[in-house]
Amino acid sequence: MGVKLTVNQLNEAWIASGDKVTDFNDQINMALNDDNFSAEAMSELKNKRDNEKVRRDALREQLVEAQAEQVVNMREEDKAPLTKKESNLKGQFVSDFVNMVRNPMAFLNTVSSNDTNGDNGNDSAAGLTIPQDIRTAINTLVRQYDSLQQYVRVENVTTLSGSRVYEKWTDVTSLTVMDTEDGEIPDLDNPRLTIIKYLIKRYAGIITATNTLLKDTAENILAWLSSWIAKKVVVTRNQAIIAVMQAVPKKPTIANFDDVITMINTSVDPAIIATSSLLTNQSGLNKLALVKTAEGKYLLESDPTKPNSYLVKGKQVIVVADRWLPNGGTTNAPVYPLYYGDMSQAITLFDRENMSLLPTNIGAGAFETDTTKIRVIDRFDVKATDSEALVAGSFTAIADQVGNFTGAPTTTTTTQATTTTTSHA
Repeated sequence: MGVKLTVNQLNEAWIASGDKVTDFNDQINMALNDDNFSAEAMSELKNKRDNEKVRRDALREQLVEAQAEQVVNMREEDKAPLTKKESNLKGQFVSDFVNMVRNPMAFLNTVSSNDTNGDNGNDSAAGLTIPQDIRTAINTLVRQYDSLQQYVRVENVTTLSGSRVYEKWTDVTSLTVMDTEDGEIPDLDNPRLTIIKYLIKRYAGIITATNTLLKDTAENILAWLSSWIAKKVVVTRNQAIIAVMQAVPKKPTIANFDDVITMINTSVDPAIIATSSLLTNQSGLNKLALVKTAEGKYLLESDPTKPNSYLVKGKQVIVVADRWLPNGGTTNAPVYPLYYGDMSQAITLFDRENMSLLPTNIGAGAFETDTTKIRVIDRFDVKATDSEALVAGSFTAIADQVGNFTGAPTTTTTTQATTTTTSHA
């Protein structure tokens, strides 16, 4: 595990990388003026310069995020005392929410006049931002709704776009043993690094608020709002994650249960087998659960730690509803999905962590029904990071295992004293 760099170290590394880019540019200019110009040398210089540019930009992004994290993780004694309004954040949020719903036009006018620096050009009136502690409650509910987000890598970001450098497990090379203290450290084999660029997208939904809701207690309003948003977040993020899952390149076809075992043993790098799991939809699970051994026992194992959960060779079987992860094929001949691998290595969700609410009592059909419509916006992006860490198998039917026991003839020898039965192996 690498050592996490401090803000100062990141800043120094970023400056040093920028200096290297400048040096490479100078070398390129000198090479262009050299009478002994070499196309091969020029290409090598450009590659080095471009690689260093990527590193410089990545260091800059990490520096910005580390600075933000440093502020969040400040010691209590270093933080300014909370105001009375800040110390009662939940009550203030509910109060703002109720006022926002009761008088949307006044709220919109306030937001438009006060907010001159939104997330982007489309968010100059983003609405009421959901505070951190309310988002925590929402995230707790999200985990209860079988969210796929818990299986992928989640990275909280503070910028609308950026990039990350990833190295596949299969491409990782070992470090070099140093024989002497003052020996020169050699360059590692050039790894096949992948640049992943994210662009935060906005996902929105609308809910209807009634007058009776606004007369309820703050706790009930929060419970209602958190539950509704959590359900929307789960469905939305699950769909985005599944879309990335379906694009993985390896797609083995499963014909029998032995193929399932082979997929578990051989389809991903051994380094991530311990953290890998299976994933299918509800109808696919039902097909797997009905497969029996020659002795008539079910091949799927019950998970002793989780009711109604199953294991295959100790690997958890994650289940997604058919409506979100549909079967392939036709109605009469469905093809069931079966994924296997470490989703945290294969997929990253970049979370902007900036949910917001915006009301209207005129648009979205609110005027006709004399209600208030509330729009919620979630901001995130999902990207594939290691395409070899997840495989997307499929199957149509898996037959019960056939017994391969060979029966041995039995002979009976009778004597005057005793009767002996002998089995010939």
